[in-house]
Amino acid sequence: MENMYYIGLDVHKKTISYCVKDGSGRIHAEGKIPATRFDLDRWMKTLPQPWTVAMEATIFTGWIYDHLRPHAAAVKVAHPLMLRAIAAAKKKNDRIDAKKIADGLRCNFLPECYMAPTAIRERRRTLRYRNLLVRQTVQLKNRISGLLMEAGVNYNKEKLHKVGYFRELLKSNPDIDESLRPLLQLCRETLVRLQKTESALIRSLARDRFLVERVEHLMTIPAVGPITARTWALEVGEVSRFSSIKKAISYCGLCGAEQSSGEHVKRTPISKQRNKHLQCVLVEAAHRAPRRSPELALLYDREKQKGNANRATLAVARKLVAYLVAIDRSQRDFLLVEKENQAAA
Repeated sequence: MENMYYIGLDVHKKTISYCVKDGSGRIHAEGKIPATRFDLDRWMKTLPQPWTVAMEATIFTGWIYDHLRPHAAAVKVAHPLMLRAIAAAKKKNDRIDAKKIADGLRCNFLPECYMAPTAIRERRRTLRYRNLLVRQTVQLKNRISGLLMEAGVNYNKEKLHKVGYFRELLKSNPDIDESLRPLLQLCRETLVRLQKTESALIRSLARDRFLVERVEHLMTIPAVGPITARTWALEVGEVSRFSSIKKAISYCGLCGAEQSSGEHVKRTPISKQRNKHLQCVLVEAAHRAPRRSPELALLYDREKQKGNANRATLAVARKLVAYLVAIDRSQRDFLLVEKENQAAA
């Protein structure tokens, strides 16, 4: 049986530090190479066979993972927070980090995290860029309102961002002076460009046949629209990686963190260790859900009677996660599953 070689990579923007060890922990090679595809190809030709590699999850991990995967026996990505706890030391540099990642891989002690397939990550990038444009659009709308309020201009809040009303406001309102008008026009032009770009990204995702069937099933759930369904599918990736609904809820950040020591217990409403994109979309969907589903409305009212509307919204969001997991696993419509459950009861 061939001996496996274990490689730890400490990845940065311009350089990659590496350490190659055998099964006994003996170092065969270590050093630093430029973080380019050409240099990775040249470096891989010098490696002993077979080899497996691990690296920490960073913004640069994706393309390196895809480039190494066809050549390695396995490519693993370590969870940065858990790896930090394991590799905590007084002395820390790139060479030591690469050694510790190699040791974690060699001893099967690496806190591995999920790496979504390339097709999922490519579409996820597009959706996250769309979310960025939405945030910038909201900021621009608030800036327009702020400029008008700063100048003491009265305006109709509901009609402000409509094309005809905004044009007439700039043309006829005497309180808008010559120094303010160019800024308002620039904000409006930028806002229109952002909205057009955001619409184009949504259309490109809607035309993509990769997730059509999966999204159609998810959209049969009350309060789950196309954005919520696509966000779930692209952020979760493969739903089979969650062994239980509780783990899916934890991944979405809809449960509280706990810090206990002796008799002291400290809990928070929601955890900061979460997928923030998915958490935001699910909370927004939970606000609309009671108006679209009698069952979720009953759940919201029951939780709200305990005295906290925000916790009631989180309870609805957790219920939506349970629905999403069930439908995503079965790949069937929500209404069909509901009817079969009623017949079985």
